[in-house]
Parts: sequence; C-alpha cells; structure tokens
Amino acid sequence: MDTHEPLINTEALWQDIAAIRQKRPLVHNITNYVVMNSTANALLALGASPVMAHSVDEVEDMVSLAGMLGGALVINIGTLSKPWIAAMEVGMAAARQHRVPIVFDPVGAGATGFRTDTCKRLLAASPAAVIRGNGSEIMALLDDSVQTKGVDAAAGGDPAAAARACAQAYGCVVCASGAVDYISDGATDLHNRSGHPLMARVTGMGCTATAIIGAFAAVNANAFEATAHAMAAMGLAGELAASQAAGPGSLQLHFYDALYNLNKEQLI
Repeated sequence: MDTHEPLINTEALWQDIAAIRQKRPLVHNITNYVVMNSTANALLALGASPVMAHSVDEVEDMVSLAGMLGGALVINIGTLSKPWIAAMEVGMAAARQHRVPIVFDPVGAGATGFRTDTCKRLLAASPAAVIRGNGSEIMALLDDSVQTKGVDAAAGGDPAAAARACAQAYGCVVCASGAVDYISDGATDLHNRSGHPLMARVTGMGCTATAIIGAFAAVNANAFEATAHAMAAMGLAGELAASQAAGPGSLQLHFYDALYNLNKEQLI
C-alpha cells in the first residue's frame, strides 16, 4: 500500500472478512445483466449472501430486509433502462430510510448524457456511502465534458484528484479504481496497488469490486475502511488467482477460489 497517511491494518481487514463469513450479510444488488452471475458468485465465495432484485414492485421490501439483516444496497447502472431507474430511485430512498449503506457504480458515466444525468439525479436524491468507478467515470460525475470509452476508462486526467474532488462534492467515500485504486473521503487519501493486469481482461471485475465493497460496508460502518479493505482483499485474490491462471477464463475460476480460501496469513 502506498498512502498519503493511513495504512491498512491487517488485523482490521481480517476482522471484516471474518465478520462477512460469520454474519453472511444480505447484499441487495440492482445491477446489470452482464455481471449478475459473476457478481453473485464472488459475493458467495467471500461469504456474503447476494440477492439480485430489480423489480420496482419488490425493491423496497428487499431493501427493508437488508436493513433488518445488516446488509447493503449496491446500485450498478450498467444496463440502464427507465424501469430500472425507477427501481433504483425507490430502492435508494428505502435504503436512506432504513439506514442501509448504498454503494454506487456509475458504469459508463460520461459515455452518454443519459447515463451521466441519471447518476447525478440518483445521487442527489439519495446520497451514497461509497461511489466506485474507473477514473473517467468518476471524472464524469464532476465534469460533463469528460468522455468515457464505453465502460472502459479513458486516458488522461488525474484519478487521485478526481476521487478527492468527487468525495468532497458528493459527501461520501470515492474509489477511482484501476491499476492503482485511489480511495478518498475528501480529506484522507489511500492508494491501493494490489491486483494483477489480467483482471482487466475479465468483464465485470469493476462491478464485482463494487459488490464486494457492499459486503464490507455491511459489516464495517466506517465507509473509508470498508472500501480500502474491500479493494485490498479483491486485489490480493486477483494476484493469487493470476498466479495459477493460464488466461482470463481460468483467472475468473481461480478468483472465486481465492476469495473463498482467503486467510489471515495471505493477508499478512
């Protein structure tokens, strides 16, 4: 870890992982079609209890259940449509009412005005505890002129400064993830370098990171710590998986196993 001030405490990170495995928090995902299966598998491997529910008819009840079970709400706008936006609005409002932490993924923000405007409107109505995106998506939340290449990060800009400015603007923790994850609460910054380049060749790894942050946020009320712990654990699992993988296909399988078997000695 390369940080401005804090270092991740291995014991605290392990306590969060142990808490997820013991409590099996309900992580309610309103997420996209591309990553539903992989996200659910990653959460299960980590020890959380995932649910994928996006019908406006049930999201309020599901968020209420997450609140009773000490869970979290993950919002991912990847395959965006008006019915899903309505469900996100209802779900996020319910999360605010029931004090359920919201982890928000602005997938493709900056690619179209529809996506960017939707993100800003949802976040204005129901603030998130954590926003996680790639550098250009985070920048797009601050500057309408930023262009995103599909759901991939566009070149240029300063993701560390963008994470800090976005955290200040939205009053939450922000993670601009990539080869280096820049995490900020607007005052304190942390740079996480765990991970492996092969992870970028598997679709949905960023979305998986967002969901994993949701699991950590469910057991750790300190959103900055929860985000840092989630990104460190995910990066380490990626490194362990890459050490055994022949390519992106086998990386994903080994990644689930690495999450499932992650232990304190590996963290140390």
